[in-house]
This record gives sequence, C-alpha cells and structure tokens, in this order.
Amino acid sequence: MIARSQEKIVAVIEVENIVDEKDVAELAAKLVASFPPSKTKPVDFLGAQFDAGLAWVHFPVGYGGLGASPKHQKIVNEVIAASSGPSSYMRNPIGYGMCAPTIAQWGTPDQIQRYLRPLFTGEEIWCQLFSEPGSGSDFAGLSAKGVLDGEEWIVNGQKVWTTLAHLSRFGLLVVRTDPQAVKHAGLTALIVDMQAPGVEVRPLRQMTGEAEFNEVYFTDTRIPFKDTLGGAGDGWRVSLTTLMNERVAIGGAIPKKATGPIREAIKIWQSLLKSERSSATQDELMKLWIKAEVLRLTNIRAGQNRRMGTPGPEGSIGKVASAELNKDTYEFCVDLLGANGMLYGSYEMVRPETAMSFDSVPKAFLRSRANSIEGGTTEVMKNILGERILGLPGDVRVDRDKPWHEVPRN
Repeated sequence: MIARSQEKIVAVIEVENIVDEKDVAELAAKLVASFPPSKTKPVDFLGAQFDAGLAWVHFPVGYGGLGASPKHQKIVNEVIAASSGPSSYMRNPIGYGMCAPTIAQWGTPDQIQRYLRPLFTGEEIWCQLFSEPGSGSDFAGLSAKGVLDGEEWIVNGQKVWTTLAHLSRFGLLVVRTDPQAVKHAGLTALIVDMQAPGVEVRPLRQMTGEAEFNEVYFTDTRIPFKDTLGGAGDGWRVSLTTLMNERVAIGGAIPKKATGPIREAIKIWQSLLKSERSSATQDELMKLWIKAEVLRLTNIRAGQNRRMGTPGPEGSIGKVASAELNKDTYEFCVDLLGANGMLYGSYEMVRPETAMSFDSVPKAFLRSRANSIEGGTTEVMKNILGERILGLPGDVRVDRDKPWHEVPRN
C-alpha cells in the first residue's frame, strides 16, 4: 500500500513475494496514482519510487528494490513514462546507471543507506572518475595515486573525460594504492566528495561547443578511509561492476519502435520533395530502419534473459551496435539535409546540465562521434566479444604479470 502524508511524502509498500510482472505492474500503477507526476515535485516522486522498491527492482528490499528480476524494470519505466513521470536516469545518468549498481554491490550498509536514495532522486549528482590522459582503453594502467595516511587516503593525479563533473556532488574514483603489485591488483575504489579541498574541475570543450566532459585534478585531496568502496586492492573488481553496467546503460536501452535517431531520419526523408528523393537513399533508409529494429529486438531479448547480479560481457553487443548505428543514422540525416546540414546554431561555450543531449540534427551528428569512444571504445568492445563470447584467442599482453612500477610508460 502506498499512502500520502500531509507533512511529507511517505511510501509504504508490501514487498513480500514480489516476483512476477503483474505484481510489479500493480505497484507501479499504485505509485503514479498516489503520486500523480503532474502534481508531485520530481524529487518527491522519485523519493516515493525509491521507497516503493521501484528504483531498481532487482536491488534488495530497502535498497530501492524488490529483489525481483531486472527484466521487470522495463514495466516500471513504461508505466511512469506513460504518466509523464520524471526519470532518474535523465537527471543523473552516471549515478543511476553505473555508480548505484556499484554501491549496491560493494558498499557497506552505511554507504548504501547514505548514498543511494539522494542519488536516485537527483539531489546528489554523481560522476565516474576512471579515464586518465595516459590510460583510457588500458584502464588498469592508471597512475593517479592514493597513499594511506592514518584513517585517510591522500590522492594526487588527474582524470579526464568525466561527464557532468561540474555538477557532481560525489564521484566514483579509482586510484593506484599499491604500485608494487601487478597493474590490475594495485587499484582501490573510493567515493570522493567533489567539493573537497584539492579537487579542481576544468571543462573540456567539445566540437559541439559544449563542455559536458571535464578533466579533474586532485592535489593532496584527503578522502576518509571509510569511503573506500570494497577493500583496498579491490578497485579492479569494483570497476568491472561499473563498466559492465555502463555498457548496458549506454547501449541497452529499449526505445519504442521507430523512435530515436531513426525517427529523425524518417522525418527528414518525408519532408523532402519527391524530386529530392532517390531509390538509393530510400534503400539506405530502409537498411538503417532494419538495423534499428534488430538492435531494439536484441535489447529486448537481452533484457528478458538478464539475470540477477552484474551484467555479463554480452552487454558489449548493444554498446557496439548502438554506437555504430547512431553514427551511421545521423550521417545519413546530414547527407539528406544537403547544404542545410552545415547550418549550426551556435558554438558558444556551454556547461550543459544533462549528458548526451542535443536540439538539432547537426549537433546530434557531431555528438554521435563520441558514442564509439565513451563507455569503452568499439575496438575494446570487439575484443571483449571476441575473447569472452566467441572464445577467440586474446591479444598479446606483455605487461599483465609485471609489477606496475616496472611497466614502461610515456
């Protein structure tokens, strides 16, 4: 049962034996009926959604979940979207899709209690601090350093391509705490207060004119030991949880049929004069539509087959396919626009409040170039699929068994 209090919104719900689609659908319907999105503040609605166990239905009870199958989340999302309800993912994409699953799996009870709810409501935005100037695809080769000083870590180093760091209250940071160990073993994951002394966020301007990405510098930044996620030296395993969820968050979306980039292509095609259309471009449009539908159906199947726990390497399939499809579709759109495709509103420097957003096809075309890099490059994704799904021989890795401090670096 979900009830409303006059003083504050409180969600009380029975969650025993919630296992099937019907139960989840009924709970979602009760949520939007008790907290109509048109009359409820987004923060309050999302808070009620969390308390009802409908934030991440596969999380344990009390963590914003029901202990149900992750495939049931689609039902919740569809009910809320149909009522024009707010989306936690849109408000806090890195936090919702990547940091929250990591905290739920590796966090202490105190950490889970402290961070998950305000993360979901968007009251506290999160970022992911993994990539460095000298270690992008080779994430385990990172060099940002953490040294234990009593009950605190002292962190020095630089991170790069950090989405929405300029808005973030907290970040999921991985640093090297044992340079004597092999590179995968000497890492530790930390929760960092982005407003702490010694944290500096600088914008990275993109070719769209915006700066949704940032570089972040740490200079003698002190992080309490209690904010370690997992244990010291568990950073690689912790980060795998984040990365696997990131690929599903980026490439695993299940849009409605003929929506997203392919919808833009269809709209532009339909706006053309008959004299501007050709059988060749119509054929190309149909090929893109088929690819979009295959990806949508593949993601539906993957969602239905997904089990509890961290997503597996199969999440790389959607990531690769969606990145290439987005680039191809928006390139086709710009070609259809002809000279109008070169028109661009403004390259004014802007610090956006959302990630991966755009208001025109030319901007979407430019932004889509990043799709094959962010969340793991297409080349790395293909390696993962080849080695872990198809069982092909792995790349030669000469530094795997060497202590990190012995590995040559530029």
